[in-house]
Amino acid sequence: MHGTVTSAAEVTNISKHGFWLLLGDEELLLPFEHFPWFKSATVEQISNVERPSPNHLYWPSLDVDLAVESIRQPEAFPLISKP
Repeated sequence: MHGTVTSAAEVTNISKHGFWLLLGDEELLLPFEHFPWFKSATVEQISNVERPSPNHLYWPSLDVDLAVESIRQPEAFPLISKP
């Protein structure tokens, strides 16, 4: 089989401050302060996440694309667009 096998992304917890995303053996926090597109989203919308490639996440019901690196190091990506 050719190509890259990518493990799925899974939302493990949602709180009023943000949510946790499991990527393989790594769990990342997405605080709403840094990722405001998710603040008013439903649990279903946040949980509907796809991982088309190892460094790309997509929430189709919210039309949000994020690089995994922007979650690991949000300070390296200082521009935040309006939700």
